[in-house]
Amino acid sequence: MLPISHFELSMHNTFGLTSYARLGAVAYSRADVIDAVRHARGNELALHVLGEGSNVVLSERIEAFVLLMRIGGCEITDRTRVADFVTVGAGVSWHGLVEWTLTQNMPGLENLAGIPGSVGAGPVQNIGAYGVELAEFFESLVALDTATLEFCEFDGPACRFDYRDSIFKREPGRFIIVEVTLRLPREWQPRVGYSGLEGLEQGTPDQIKDAVVSLRERKLPDWRQIGNAGSFFHNPVVAQTHALRLQNHFPTIPVHPTPDGRVKLSAGWLIEQCGLKGMRRGGAGISADHGLVLINHGGARQQDVALLAEYVRKCVNEKFSVDLVQEPRAL
Repeated sequence: MLPISHFELSMHNTFGLTSYARLGAVAYSRADVIDAVRHARGNELALHVLGEGSNVVLSERIEAFVLLMRIGGCEITDRTRVADFVTVGAGVSWHGLVEWTLTQNMPGLENLAGIPGSVGAGPVQNIGAYGVELAEFFESLVALDTATLEFCEFDGPACRFDYRDSIFKREPGRFIIVEVTLRLPREWQPRVGYSGLEGLEQGTPDQIKDAVVSLRERKLPDWRQIGNAGSFFHNPVVAQTHALRLQNHFPTIPVHPTPDGRVKLSAGWLIEQCGLKGMRRGGAGISADHGLVLINHGGARQQDVALLAEYVRKCVNEKFSVDLVQEPRAL
């Protein structure tokens, strides 16, 4: 693997931001990943790994080594009476994996259809949608420990999954995921309790997948047509007492109790109640259709996005006393 100077990333981020890394390369194997770590160290540069660039906000000039993860492969590695096990390369498209499992008559991931990004990025964020999280189907993964240059295996507890969180997010740069194994239960049950999936209690996995994709297409703009990173903020989780105070002042606020006794709020609803849909700052703006999505109207820079995001956080905090947390990484 030979690193490339002035490595262009403009076509490798869904926000469509013009960006160049000081050095970069593409990883097709585990050996390429080790080489990248060594090259980055040899040039005294930080190393950043990108899958499909769907959860990042890139600066125009990144003084780092950026590695595009393209390790492929997808196979059924075990079958038992209760579950099928699928092992997938970190560079495989997540949505492509969902579709592949359905063609193999292995349902379970259909509620996670349409999520942009690669398989390797999934555990980092513990991706979730429509009432389902990746952690529910996770078996193990293999990652390079950049401190020792040795590959190690993580089971579920070792990943320390939480809402849109994991050990890999808490220790950025320490581990590079190269392979993920998922466990898909043989006894499939449709998960259609989420708003928009009503009436599919007797639906097939493919019908639920199609409905989920349709919902996402109606709610989120296609990044191929207008640059965006999907949902820009996490749905905030607050104490019950705070949620009750908000309900007293805003009776229509959507609330969702969590297993730990707290309450999850809708970040999109909070933003829309501040009247921010459709506003712009430089080349960046907020979608007129969905307040949770920041978009690139053309020529946006990281600074435009950062200023707009900060304004959104300020407005929401002043109106609801709720702090929004940005989901995409800034590089």
